Amino acid sequence: MIETITAVNQAVNQFIWGVPAMVCIIGVGLLLSVRTGFLQIRKFPYAIKTTIGRMFRKKDASDGAMTPFQAVCTALAGTVGTGNIAGVAGAIAIGGPGAVFWMWCSALLGMCTKFAEVTLAVHYRERSETGEWVGGPMYYIKNGLSKHWQFLAVLYSLFGVLTVFGTGNATQVNTIVAAIDTALLEYGVVGGGALSTLNLVVGIAVAMLVAMVLLGGIKRIGSVSEKLVPFMALFYIVLSVGVMVLNFERLPYVFESIIAGAFNPAAFTGGTIGSLFVSMQKGVSRGIFSNEAGLGTGSIAHACADTKKPVKQGMFGIFEVFADTIVICTLTAMVILCSGTTVNYGTAAGAELTISGFTTTYGGWASIFTAVALCCFAFSTIIGWGLYGSRFLVFLCRSDKVAKPFFLVYSFVSILGATMDLGLLWSIADTFNGLMSIPNLLALLLLSGTVVRLTKRIFLHRRADCPQQKEAAALLAKTMCNSLFCYSGRCTGTRATQCTRQSPSLRVFPAAGAGGAPVGGLQKASRPLPIKSIQKILYDTRNFFRAKTAPKGSGSLIFRNFPAQAATAFFQSPYSARVRLFSTRTVHVTIYIRNKK
Repeated sequence: MIETITAVNQAVNQFIWGVPAMVCIIGVGLLLSVRTGFLQIRKFPYAIKTTIGRMFRKKDASDGAMTPFQAVCTALAGTVGTGNIAGVAGAIAIGGPGAVFWMWCSALLGMCTKFAEVTLAVHYRERSETGEWVGGPMYYIKNGLSKHWQFLAVLYSLFGVLTVFGTGNATQVNTIVAAIDTALLEYGVVGGGALSTLNLVVGIAVAMLVAMVLLGGIKRIGSVSEKLVPFMALFYIVLSVGVMVLNFERLPYVFESIIAGAFNPAAFTGGTIGSLFVSMQKGVSRGIFSNEAGLGTGSIAHACADTKKPVKQGMFGIFEVFADTIVICTLTAMVILCSGTTVNYGTAAGAELTISGFTTTYGGWASIFTAVALCCFAFSTIIGWGLYGSRFLVFLCRSDKVAKPFFLVYSFVSILGATMDLGLLWSIADTFNGLMSIPNLLALLLLSGTVVRLTKRIFLHRRADCPQQKEAAALLAKTMCNSLFCYSGRCTGTRATQCTRQSPSLRVFPAAGAGGAPVGGLQKASRPLPIKSIQKILYDTRNFFRAKTAPKGSGSLIFRNFPAQAATAFFQSPYSARVRLFSTRTVHVTIYIRNKK
């Protein structure tokens, strides 16, 4: 029975964490990048300004919320873990130095995926019974999609609950215990016979610390994260940059091996790794699963941010991927490649390869600092996933009362993780972690139009320099189509209703001009009008009012379900300065045209 479960789990795990998952996640990231005009590249300076620029601002969050910086630190706490040290080493050992290049490529698309997740999480979040902001994939599925898709939210939360105890807790505690044991044994502080007692003590200490942080609520989680994450990141960056500086003469060769090795891995691995696909697969998978873009978990922490601007918080998602993959994972790769430590290509490797890189450069004492970095990374992951697990369970049970009992049970699992080897259970948890990507990716596909609409609204408003342009931007954003497969710009529903992809029920009601005559000779439309006809009417009306024979006074046109293309064409016309635009909740538009002789 156990053998059957193991075989089934291994098959599902290889599928979920293998090529199919990578293709889906990369595909969604590419689609979102195209639809937003590669926002992660165009607006990267703005994202850095928005995120790093806020680090030094002293701001207190409202009740039940974190500051935006605390939110991104909590998300990074759950994202930056032992995989940034062990996972990168494994990618290089199996895929060669070129795997780092493909890791960068996947991170570039992952930035847009994470941006979409965070934007949707903040846009569709709710207030819980205790007054805290709650959000994430299960909430943007619930509030953004129709009732037919609600089962995805339940599946996502269920997979999440089954994941947190293994991936988020026990495996991380096991890493902490292993790092401490290795450091103490190397210096002869303890003997091999005392390790079981030491592991139990470490497990109890971690459990107490985790309980103290999580039971303090969202405020304490945010406060601890904003201090721990910058400290551990800066600590690791300083150690890694030191390795690069001391071996700077190897940097040109290292960059050559990364870039050229991405397309010709055999040239830099002694012929051991001859497949371009293997290098690509290992690099892309490490890039995807180090920053968790596509899994949606980080957006749960971002939803707690005290902000009213989803897109601006989405910029923190871009920064999160940049910090996790482009900075920390790249530095790990540089430590391994610059130090000159021996890499047995084609053979699986883990954290020991990264530690070897540090000790080769600094000496044996560096293992202590590496152990400290591993402990910080692992502990921060435990805290982040503790928050995620409580959100999953609250969503499933529809009650906030289950949060504190969950925190107590979650803390107790730290003791089990430090003292017991439950390999199969943790492997199953890892499989459920991968399954979380399926409902999240489907939701991102279906709500990609909403991401585009929210993005256009914020950046069109930033560009607008007059009231008319601002009103035009508001209309253009409001009438953007939410449907993935419809590019007509004609949305007949609310933000939670998909576009019918049919011609809108557009009718033109001309207001009376001078003498009660219809403005511009327009008549009431008896049937929906195509966009080209609408544009012609607008231009004809503009020419009518500019004619010398036009009557004095002003007139108005009322459009129902006004298409975005017609609004754009009209406001680009020379007559736009004399137009005022008003949009209502029903997406009806009244255009007042003033005529002055």
